[in-house]
Amino acid sequence: MRKRTISLFIAGFLLVNLLSACGSSQPQTQTQEPPAAPTEEQTNLSDRTPAPQPPVQKQKPDAEPQSPDEAPAAPQPEQPEYDFSQPVPESEAVDNSYFEDAAFIGDSRTDGFLIYSGIGCGENLTSNGLSIFKLAEKKAITIDGNQYTLLEALALKQYGKVYLSLGINELGYYNDQGFYDSYCQAIDLIRESQPNAVIYIQGLIPLNEDVIAETGGASYLKNDHLQIYNDLMKKAAEEKQVAFLDLNPVFADENGQLPRDASADGVHLRKAYCQQWLDYLKTHTVSYDTLYPSQENSASSSAES
Repeated sequence: MRKRTISLFIAGFLLVNLLSACGSSQPQTQTQEPPAAPTEEQTNLSDRTPAPQPPVQKQKPDAEPQSPDEAPAAPQPEQPEYDFSQPVPESEAVDNSYFEDAAFIGDSRTDGFLIYSGIGCGENLTSNGLSIFKLAEKKAITIDGNQYTLLEALALKQYGKVYLSLGINELGYYNDQGFYDSYCQAIDLIRESQPNAVIYIQGLIPLNEDVIAETGGASYLKNDHLQIYNDLMKKAAEEKQVAFLDLNPVFADENGQLPRDASADGVHLRKAYCQQWLDYLKTHTVSYDTLYPSQENSASSSAES
């Protein structure tokens, strides 16, 4: 019995050793540490919202294109130069206030116009019997007890328009070249004292030679010579670049004369014809800017600088 017990003990011991040997032949499982948590840089970028990037600054071109609303206006055509070889064309009628800053230089015809036309304004610088030859010499105006020539009186203030009408009394001189030269000189003197005024040269209204003869008027008062003077006045206006008003055709009848009913002496106009004269002046005006656009632009440029 004892031997059996010892045998069983030995067998058990051997079995335990055998089992231990078998266990040691199996590969040992190494315990791995769990991986460290991924850093922010190691996380999957596809799962992240990309950070906003600053806008790309584009280099501006020298001149960015403008939208249609901001596009510059198309250049305006240049104003054509005024044609001083032609009379002032008909224009929209002005009212009498246009003449408030006007001066009228002339003889008894112009004086009658200012009295009977109904103009109601304008400086009266006239003298009965005055001629272009004596314009700078004859002391025909009295102001505050002092004697002035018409040109000296004109220079005492500034006007926006100057109307010059002389020529009837000169017909008896028979000095066409002198007439032309004197008119050119008168324009120069007027421009010198009135640099910003529109200077109008008024052509001579025709005469009625029959009435002149019937009333004992001067024999030198002839329309053919008057027309020569009109042509010379027009030539002077063109040369000196001032406005010319061609009144003669407006008042000439079919014979080229002033209508018989227009004048009691064939020279000076009755009231209705003075009013017609005024109507002509009101519908034949021109601005300083139209006459001299380049000078206006130069003045503007000087002011801006």
